[in-house]
Amino acid sequence: MKIKEDAPDEVCTTQQAAEILGISVSSVQQLVEAGVIEAWKTKGGHRRIPRHAVLAYKSAPALAGGARTGAALAAVPAAARPLGADGRVSIMVIEDNPMQRALYERQIDAWELPVHLTFCENGYQALLQIARGQPDVLLADIVMDGIDGYEVIRTILDDPKLASMRIAILSGLTEQQLEERGGVPPGVVFFAKPVNYDELRGYLRGCIAQRLRELK
Repeated sequence: MKIKEDAPDEVCTTQQAAEILGISVSSVQQLVEAGVIEAWKTKGGHRRIPRHAVLAYKSAPALAGGARTGAALAAVPAAARPLGADGRVSIMVIEDNPMQRALYERQIDAWELPVHLTFCENGYQALLQIARGQPDVLLADIVMDGIDGYEVIRTILDDPKLASMRIAILSGLTEQQLEERGGVPPGVVFFAKPVNYDELRGYLRGCIAQRLRELK
């Protein structure tokens, strides 16, 4: 963001932008930091956002239907959404290690499950992708730069419209280390790294079966 001393006409504070978009102030701040919404700072360090940038983001086709932000994630509930055009359940994996991503892809492809698999390298990317299209299942690493897996999961759990998403943590942290960070949230499954792939396959099969039952 550029630094300016005076604000031009027709600008918003983060609070005003949040009210226009119907999201939290922290969500606006994250979108600004990610470069999704244009903004600049005064010499006092206050964010200023052109009103036209806020309105353009609000009306963006990719965010139509209520999915307005990668942080507030007001997405369509999974139970109300159809499966993909090919009838597959969508799985998103958040993992910053490219070798680990390749391993997950190879393993999951080998199981020949009816899934559509996508990968995100960090929390920012994941939140933005979820805003554009909510996955049915989320597999999240925890320790990452910037927005980590815990922040992504907390953001999802705070949004009632995402309550039907199945979430699993895949992490090298010990259970004690997880407890120090708040523990495993209710309803979230934990897989310790190195991941037991037989257990992960069973979990994914259960998620797929449950998703298909919801749509009957």
